[in-house]
Amino acid sequence: MTFMLDGFDTDRFVAATLAEDVGAGDVTSAAVIPADARFVAVMDSRDAITVCGLDLAAAFFAALDPDATIEPLVRDGDRVAAGTELMRITGNARALLTAERSALNTVQHLSGIATLTAGYVDRIAGTGATLLDTRKTIPGLRRLEKYATRTGGATNHRMGLWDAAMIKDNHVAIAGGVGPAAARAKAAGIATIIVEVDRVDQIPAAIEAGATHLLLDNMPPPVLREAVALVAGRVPTEASGGVTLETIRAIAETGVTFVSVGRITQSAPAADIGLDFAAL
Repeated sequence: MTFMLDGFDTDRFVAATLAEDVGAGDVTSAAVIPADARFVAVMDSRDAITVCGLDLAAAFFAALDPDATIEPLVRDGDRVAAGTELMRITGNARALLTAERSALNTVQHLSGIATLTAGYVDRIAGTGATLLDTRKTIPGLRRLEKYATRTGGATNHRMGLWDAAMIKDNHVAIAGGVGPAAARAKAAGIATIIVEVDRVDQIPAAIEAGATHLLLDNMPPPVLREAVALVAGRVPTEASGGVTLETIRAIAETGVTFVSVGRITQSAPAADIGLDFAAL
């Protein structure tokens, strides 16, 4: 069982996370648990969740007990009911107990993001709009968190500052308007130019100057419909700003191509997942 993710070093992440938690050693397990004791552990969900990060969680147990037997019972992306067993691990008791918190923190966080994301995706089903994530991620965890949003059914927006130009209000203010800002990005040879507009009257200038994607910022549904009609399919449109589970359906029904939601990474609660041990 190996966790593979483009641009992500699993071994380094596991080692750094364990080093942070274990430090010079797990003094409790070393003092209380016999060195040769073996346990079987069952990881289960106390919530209904969309599972994410299970193979990565397994990597923590394997790192401390390479001979452990790890049996995944579900897969990332599965939607499971409360009480579902996710994984069974058999191995050295000290190693499993030492790895427990790092493994659970990881799978709880990623499953929480995937679960919240799936809730947003469900709300816009049938509208034709696609849910996008954002760069509002915990520093150092972006690739993992964006993996979790994909697992929940979203599509990734930019991974970072390098893969597309996104001209926002501060860029516009300094450049002297959406037109000059977009024109400079086009002259720089950037293929994808996302321009944020907060007024409908900014749209013609942005498109004429070279915008390939419009971010419609904090526009209510009636204004979004007007903006979509004005764009008339010339470039994709993205609604953004303050989107919640309660408002996303009405926003998606305006005809926008995308709806981006920072909350799915910023505000996702950890899934309630536990690990219960039983002596062999």
